[in-house]
Amino acid sequence: MFIDTHCHLDAAEFEGAQANIALNAQEAGVSHIVVPSVSRSNFDIVRELCRQYSNCAPAYGIHPMYVDDTVSGDLEILREYLIKHQPIAVGEIGLDFFVKHYDQAAQEHFFIEQLKLAQEFDLPVLLHLRRAQDTVLKYLRQHKVRGGIAHAFNGSRQQADEFIKLGFKLGFGGAMTYSRATKLRELATTLPLECIVLETDSPDIPPEFLERGLPNEPKYLPMIAQTLAELRGLSLEEIARVSTENARSVLLGMK
Repeated sequence: MFIDTHCHLDAAEFEGAQANIALNAQEAGVSHIVVPSVSRSNFDIVRELCRQYSNCAPAYGIHPMYVDDTVSGDLEILREYLIKHQPIAVGEIGLDFFVKHYDQAAQEHFFIEQLKLAQEFDLPVLLHLRRAQDTVLKYLRQHKVRGGIAHAFNGSRQQADEFIKLGFKLGFGGAMTYSRATKLRELATTLPLECIVLETDSPDIPPEFLERGLPNEPKYLPMIAQTLAELRGLSLEEIARVSTENARSVLLGMK
């Protein structure tokens, strides 16, 4: 069985189809799906989806690309959710320096405040770190949390080693299936296997084998895992076993 450590089940692309998506994932061998929120506006939606589908587990947080619509009071609402609804992580949080028009100072402010909440409640974090690995690492050293997952990791080996030292697993998904992604595939091949978890980031980051224009789904995770198995010369069963153990070790309350 596999764990999809990152799936936006509430995305517009999935509207009205979540029951089938959750069922199809189970039938494909994906036993659990982690559903992170991205802003105050979808906390309730994520909570309700995870209540409806027993194979889904929530994380609550404010994504860096949503900080322009975030106010300080949203942090108190997030705090209440962490108290009342016992998520498995704080997320999706972090920094995004790829999209230039977002307010970097605001991103850093909300990231730091959410790291403090993760410290307060002793929760792992799901990190977004597009083009921002070193800055994210800086704040993780200043505000030490219990670890978590560096989602959609695409940094250097040196950066990977620093995240691992801080107690993080590294998320690999559809991007790894592209033969042209040589740097990423080298990381997937050479990093310690006990530091890797699998994810889809559904409906985004579609794998190479998916027909163009179709949304990614958790049911494709075993096929993504097959790429990792081939890169490392291991069986799919071994990849399933170890990646699932890795996810369970870092995500609070994951069964």
